Amino acid sequence: MNATDLNNSLIAIIQKKEELESLNYNDERYDDIEEELHDLEDDFNDDYGDYLEEVLEDVHDKLKSDTDVLVPSAYLASSLNGEGTKPDGEKDGVWVESDEFPGVEMRLVLVPNPARFVVVIGNQVRELWKAE
Repeated sequence: MNATDLNNSLIAIIQKKEELESLNYNDERYDDIEEELHDLEDDFNDDYGDYLEEVLEDVHDKLKSDTDVLVPSAYLASSLNGEGTKPDGEKDGVWVESDEFPGVEMRLVLVPNPARFVVVIGNQVRELWKAE
């Protein structure tokens, strides 16, 4: 697995998400940009899915979480600015439960620069894995 290629793929998807988010539904480009985003996500899951699903299993083990592992693209951040919240107020990443932190809201997020999985607990961000 090439960490640079993985990171570049993440950036391309997130930039496409940002582009789509900047458009309203009535924009004539909306459907085309949305289709391009889905194609990028599909290619990402095809290229890195098996590898990242194994990484996610390890991450879930570290967190002592029995939450189901989803396709890697589900964990992607929605912007490059690292705010962790989408424009509609929804938080980035995938919600996970942990025996290590019962009753605490945690989200697993796949972020770029470098490509890594982080867990967001409140205002805290902890790196759990980094592509090398």
